[in-house]
Amino acid sequence: QVQLVESGGGSVQAGGSLTLSCAKSGYSYWRYCMGWFRQAPGKEREGVATIYHDGSRTFYADSVKGRLTISRDNAKNTLYLQMNSLKPEDTAMYYCAADSNTCRLLPQDYNYWGQGTQVTVSS
Repeated sequence: QVQLVESGGGSVQAGGSLTLSCAKSGYSYWRYCMGWFRQAPGKEREGVATIYHDGSRTFYADSVKGRLTISRDNAKNTLYLQMNSLKPEDTAMYYCAADSNTCRLLPQDYNYWGQGTQVTVSS
C-alpha cells in the first residue's frame, strides 16, 4: 500500500523560508514522476512543481519559479520542496503526489496523495 506523508509546514512571515518533505513507502519509487500541489480555501488544487523519477528534469508553475525548488532523494524515498521568498499568496495546504507518467502540473495525472501540510504566510 502506497503511503505519502508530508511534513515541514508552518507559519512564516513574508520573505521567509520553509522546507517541505514527503516520505514515501509502498512501491517502486524511482520509475515515476512526483510532485507538489497546493490548495487554498475556496480554490481548486493547483500544481506547484513536479520532478522526473531520476531528478533530471523539473517543472514549475510560473507563480513559483525562482522561489521554490523541488528535489528528491531516491535512496531515502523522500521528496522535498524548498520554499524561499514566501508570499502571502503562497498560503495553502500543500500536498505531495506520486505515480504519474506525464510529470504535468495536473492533479488528475497523479494516483497517490498525501494528507497535506499547511503553509501560512503572513504579511
